[in-house]
Amino acid sequence: MFDTLSDRLASTFKNLRGKGRLSEADIDATAREIRIALLEADVALPVVRAFIKQVKERASGSEVSQALNPAQQVIKIVNEELIGILGGETRRLRLAKTAPTVIMLAGLQGAGKTTLAGKLGRWLKGQGHAPMLVACDLQRPNAVNQLSVVAERAGVAIFAPEPGNGVGDPVQVAKDSIEYARGKQHDIVIVDTAGRLGIDQELMQQAADIRDAVSPDEVLFVVDAMIGQDAVNTAEAFRDGVGFDGVVLSKLDGDARGGAALSIAHVTGKQIMFASNGEKLDDFDAFHPDRMASRILGMGDMLSLIEKAEQTFSQAEAEKMAAKLAKGPKEFTLDDFLAQMEQVRKMGSISKLLGMLPGMGQMKDQINNLDEREVDRTAAIIKSMTPAERQEPTIINGSRRARIAKGSGVDVSAVKGLVERFFDARKMMSKMAQGGGMPGMPGMPGMPGMGGGARKKKQVKQAKGKRKSGNPMKRKAEEEAAAARREAAQAGNPLGLPQGGQDPQNFELPEEFKKFMG
Repeated sequence: MFDTLSDRLASTFKNLRGKGRLSEADIDATAREIRIALLEADVALPVVRAFIKQVKERASGSEVSQALNPAQQVIKIVNEELIGILGGETRRLRLAKTAPTVIMLAGLQGAGKTTLAGKLGRWLKGQGHAPMLVACDLQRPNAVNQLSVVAERAGVAIFAPEPGNGVGDPVQVAKDSIEYARGKQHDIVIVDTAGRLGIDQELMQQAADIRDAVSPDEVLFVVDAMIGQDAVNTAEAFRDGVGFDGVVLSKLDGDARGGAALSIAHVTGKQIMFASNGEKLDDFDAFHPDRMASRILGMGDMLSLIEKAEQTFSQAEAEKMAAKLAKGPKEFTLDDFLAQMEQVRKMGSISKLLGMLPGMGQMKDQINNLDEREVDRTAAIIKSMTPAERQEPTIINGSRRARIAKGSGVDVSAVKGLVERFFDARKMMSKMAQGGGMPGMPGMPGMPGMGGGARKKKQVKQAKGKRKSGNPMKRKAEEEAAAARREAAQAGNPLGLPQGGQDPQNFELPEEFKKFMG
């Protein structure tokens, strides 16, 4: 959603690099480009004015003029101001002193409240709570049935005594749900209210009546991040008519201009608390203004990536794998490789994971064109091997490759390429486990133009003074060995990302990631 804004800001900052001192003209030109970028991203005009004013004042002050690198200092200022308009610090849910904590969802019809109720319930369950969803949308056809299905998929309880479709009193349902939750030991109640196609008095009154009936600890306004400036207008109307404590952004994975998300917290004075960025129930997390600002500026989001890894990977398994790798490369088998791939897949979309890495904005097109099914094809190849072949891939000869290819529905060349990438990955991971740094940045299979046969072939120069054998059979064997070495070089590093633009020997993982991987 913020791709256009990120690209525009990146090109703006590129013009500042290399300048030892910034003049007033440089600052004005930079501020003008940032203003255009924000307006094109659909950020509200009052927010843009306040933002540019702050950036210009700080950029013209001593913190930039006396800085060793003025350009980086300007980027730092923009980052801090972005965090400010996104709400500053991350705000957590307020939990009631006496259970249950009541969370009421409000918003327009189509904003995604019902689905979001399930996502929030699943997220809270993962935090160790026992949430319960309450079906108070009794007007929209099949709304109660939809919430029941969502609750079942999320693995959380639901309170839906009325069939809906215009039947039942939503205020009474909300009241009854509190006592029911106490009796069933649910510590959080999530009330899903009705929405309308537009702001009207009936909607406001019903939402206010439910609010008065259950006295919620948190009223969360759910807003579709794709509706542009109307999101801000709707938020203001709900704030004045019903009142809310925080904002939840849905459909943050859309391709609309996302400036409304940058505007809501500043205009309403209420912070964004959660964000939904996909259709799956686990595509949901707390909203961190600092991490979102970092991603907008193309600096990645390593903290979120590490948190996802910690939630997915077992600490005991990580330590066991590190110990195995420390013994030597041959200890790492294709079974281990498959287990690691499946763990990464559990973390979510690979393209989203790669997007969290710093500097990946420069490879946006390759990431967007990444074939997620390539991981499934790789898994199919490994599962088509015998246990002996997985333990010792060196025994895989031509006839075995043909059998594996037939069993997994791929070409023989795909089996050969996987085995070669595995050997390279094994060496790299073993070196990392022994503290030798990372010899090449690993990528994911299936990314076009970033690995395998899609990359430029490296020329292998023949060593000086090396003479060819006069024996025709021996010379043929030498030529075949040289051709095999060339193919291995063309296969690239373990999983296919390019090594250009950065010295592989100097590449180091972030300290947090090193600690996690043992």
